[in-house]
Amino acid sequence: MKEILITVPELPESINQATVIAWHKNIGDCVKQDEVLVEIETEKVILEVPAHTNGVLKKILHPPGDIVINKQILGYMEETDNITQFQCQKHKIKKNNIVVHIPKNQDQNYHESHLTPSIRRIYDQKKHIDNIHIKQKDRLNNYINTAENTIKSNREKHVPITIIRKRIAKRLLSTMHNTAMLTTFNEVNMQNVIKMRHQYRHEFTLKHGIKLGLMSFFIKATVEALKIFPEINAKVHDNDMIYYKYFDINIAISTNKGLVTPIIKDADCISMADIEKKIQDLITRGNTGKLELSDLLGGNFTITNGGIFGSLLSTPIINPPQIAILGIHAIQDRVIVVDKEMTIAPMMYIALSYDHCVIDGKEAVGFLNVIKNTLEDPARLLLNI
Repeated sequence: MKEILITVPELPESINQATVIAWHKNIGDCVKQDEVLVEIETEKVILEVPAHTNGVLKKILHPPGDIVINKQILGYMEETDNITQFQCQKHKIKKNNIVVHIPKNQDQNYHESHLTPSIRRIYDQKKHIDNIHIKQKDRLNNYINTAENTIKSNREKHVPITIIRKRIAKRLLSTMHNTAMLTTFNEVNMQNVIKMRHQYRHEFTLKHGIKLGLMSFFIKATVEALKIFPEINAKVHDNDMIYYKYFDINIAISTNKGLVTPIIKDADCISMADIEKKIQDLITRGNTGKLELSDLLGGNFTITNGGIFGSLLSTPIINPPQIAILGIHAIQDRVIVVDKEMTIAPMMYIALSYDHCVIDGKEAVGFLNVIKNTLEDPARLLLNI
């Protein structure tokens, strides 16, 4: 039978290491081709490592928690053409529970003469350990430590910080320390966008097979604003400003595995229907751990939507090396003045955080005004229906 290596997938140059987070198979388990063997986490995404052939998992070199590098061997499989239950004997892990037996006739004497006062107090609370025989003090101390940890675990839960969360924290702290970040605000009357969505929703869904959401409006409006203010569609590299001539827009997505910012590539060249489809695909793959590194690396400008959680206002933090980020928020009915008359309208606050070292307030305010004007007159945006 042929031995098959299980290795870390190819990592991009910008990512140096990954963490093993879970093995989906135990030693001795049958494995079918393309079944997920192990999950590893990089600073960008969780990667699934599948089996490349049918076989039996023979050895695990790196358990959960281990740090691994590019192409490192994680374990071994034994290739088999015809998997049978006989060939795959489950590897059972027996828990080594520490149990200390104390005979009733020795309980009191040992309890009084061998244990410290603090241990005796803990022991007095463990009356369920009768018919116990103590062979040595260390075993009792082990039991008591285990009992203490059990009691503590009922009140606290300790979960290691994931490498993604660490990377997010590092990047955000870097932004706070290395940029002169400033946030400017505006508000948008969403009445016409809501009216257009309601008017065309059935026709849009029938033709394109996807619902018309709000994010596609914001992405298209952002692209128009970036065209007018190219200094915001840029990054700083050493002593140079690099201006992008394309529009790859990151959108912040909260998944069950953490916050990620996948990219809608060439957003200026695709329709709103295609944007909605790409967003839905990214959300689905994000929640199932199917995002690839190519979905996350790069991007010119980020949009984050705290409104889906009910946030009314926020100051988003720039996603480096980008120099600005747009925050959109909850839609709330408010009283406003239109043509010198008071009316109730669905209003949304929008926020632009930017690096004041390279972007002036004039450009930042003008950028938000373009987005505001585009959304308040959405007929200019092509719906492709």
